[in-house]
Amino acid sequence: MKIMIKSVIRPEKVNDVMAALMEAGFPAVTRMSVAGRGKQRGIKIGEITYDEIPKEMLLTVVDEKDREFVLKTIMSTAKTGEKGAFGDGKIFISPVTETYTISSGAKEEDPEEKDLEVAP
Repeated sequence: MKIMIKSVIRPEKVNDVMAALMEAGFPAVTRMSVAGRGKQRGIKIGEITYDEIPKEMLLTVVDEKDREFVLKTIMSTAKTGEKGAFGDGKIFISPVTETYTISSGAKEEDPEEKDLEVAP
């Protein structure tokens, strides 16, 4: 089974995370600029409150067996300092049920699904 890992991280960490994933053998990443806020409800500097903070979202699809390795790679690279800090980001994981290649229209088959099929 494949999973999608969505990482919302600080913009200044995105190049380091993408390089770490590439070096670890996971080069396929989609990157988007996003804005939002977490539990801290934005930040206040002086009299000005910044309600939406700029972040980067990275999407990558990996095999379930690589889940822990990819998570550790992202978390260790995206963390600010030894202990981390508010605003370092979030990671969301969801199952990928189907994948298609746009140019050919071909559905990509999960090798694990083929193993589960029973011959008539």
